[in-house]
Amino acid sequence: MKKKDFLVVPIVITVILIIWILFLKKEKEQIKDYPQIEKSGTLHIVTDYNSIGYFVSGDTIAGFNHDLIQLIETYIPIKIEVSLESSLEKSIEDLKKGKYDVLARNIPVTTLLRDSLKFTEAIVQNRQVLIQRKKSFNDNTEPIRSHLDLAKKTIYISAKSPAKLRLQNLSHEIGDTIYIKEDQVYGSEQLAILVASKEIDYAVCDEKTAENIAKGLPEIDYATFIGFTHLEAWAVREQSPILLDSLNTWIQRLKKTDAYKKIYSKYYK
Repeated sequence: MKKKDFLVVPIVITVILIIWILFLKKEKEQIKDYPQIEKSGTLHIVTDYNSIGYFVSGDTIAGFNHDLIQLIETYIPIKIEVSLESSLEKSIEDLKKGKYDVLARNIPVTTLLRDSLKFTEAIVQNRQVLIQRKKSFNDNTEPIRSHLDLAKKTIYISAKSPAKLRLQNLSHEIGDTIYIKEDQVYGSEQLAILVASKEIDYAVCDEKTAENIAKGLPEIDYATFIGFTHLEAWAVREQSPILLDSLNTWIQRLKKTDAYKKIYSKYYK
């Protein structure tokens, strides 16, 4: 064996060891369940900033998910740290990477998302609506009421939104193309604002959020349903079954309390 071969072999072995260590570290980060979270002392939750789930009211933070997180904190022995992320796609990516442990935003439970996430038991019921402008704010053009009239229209949704599957199915149902644009930055509420400002013509949003933001955006029409009533829940990684069981236990307990009923009534009735 030549002298330079003696130098190459240990270098190659070192590189392989580094790659292996980094691989094991990555695997360890991804496989993080409740025992590891409890040991760390902090449960990392990500949610989005919107007028129903999490928002600033005066000098305080409020919202259905915010209040629910605070209520859950009274049931668990560890600290909760909340982060905000408007992009659903980014939230899911960071959840899978282990940056967050719980995705606490109202996500429609669909078969598509079940392939990559584990959902808690349902928290609320909702349905998807078409966001468009009222006649008086849209050059005297009547809002769309028939799904057939969605043919050849471009509808904006947030990236990774479950609304994509419903729109694709709707396209098949009407026998024509519906152009779907997935926005990588904005959530459904921000897209609704873009509709009101005439930057885009159509978007999809859940009914409860649309009803709430329409109070401050008189331009918006949300009377056309895109889908049927669906269940919404929070989500965890596939590798966190113990955390999922714990969350379900906490949620089941919460639903029986007057505090939960008060929170639900405050934001959804």
